[in-house]
Amino acid sequence: MALTQVSSARSFGGEQKVFTHESKTTNCTMKFAVYIPPQAESEKVPVLYWLSGLTCTEQNFIQKAGAQRYAAEHGVILVAPDTSPRGCQIEGEDDSWDFGTGAGFYVDATEDKWKANYKMFSYITEEIPALINANFNALPDKQSIFGHSMGGHGALISFFKCPGKYMSVSAFAPISNPSASECPWGQKAFSGYLGSDKETWKQYDATELVKNYAGPPTSILIDQGKGDEFYVKKQLLPENFVSACREAKLPVVLRMQEGYDHGYYFIASFVGDHIKHHAEHLKA
Repeated sequence: MALTQVSSARSFGGEQKVFTHESKTTNCTMKFAVYIPPQAESEKVPVLYWLSGLTCTEQNFIQKAGAQRYAAEHGVILVAPDTSPRGCQIEGEDDSWDFGTGAGFYVDATEDKWKANYKMFSYITEEIPALINANFNALPDKQSIFGHSMGGHGALISFFKCPGKYMSVSAFAPISNPSASECPWGQKAFSGYLGSDKETWKQYDATELVKNYAGPPTSILIDQGKGDEFYVKKQLLPENFVSACREAKLPVVLRMQEGYDHGYYFIASFVGDHIKHHAEHLKA
């Protein structure tokens, strides 16, 4: 599949690039960012996928997180796809900041209005990895995934729905239990993309998925800011997820960070820990 390079910049001995391509999954032009560490010039290296949150594009993480330094240090390719299809001419796709454009929620929509384009789960777990493996010096059996907020939700469900595909998973302030009645973001997105049958929502809810997870064990790392307004408003519900993990006897570390909010200053403060966490699993 042809890639069109949009930009390229030298960073910590590697290259930060952005590409577009015509997606067969979302039936539109998609963008993704990829950081290629210096080690990839001479050998195949592991891949770490980052999923961003509501309203973000492929740019937010690569501009604000400072992650290239750590990707270069540990020798991992870092991939950051966009958060939704764009410009699909769907009525209402640009009406809300938390649904439609910039808010794909990493599900494969089943509602007629959205299902032709909004297949972000298949896009991030199938199409993007195939592109990366075909076009970059990547180790196809060494990949992990992490993300923030909506993207933290996406990372967790990708790990649990694709047992063995990812060697590790972590998240910053993930939407941990989106099908819960007290999570307005999840209620809005899931009813819009998946319809009114709430039983079907559980297949995209990490807190529900972990209850039946039978894949390889791993240690899950989650950072949550105590000053996060969305945590305070009960949008995120990480305790529900941690409780489900403990019931399932799956190791999880929830670090509550005093004074940190939901933004990229929070992510930049701890992204080095997360990349180190994944590098240890990817190189084990």
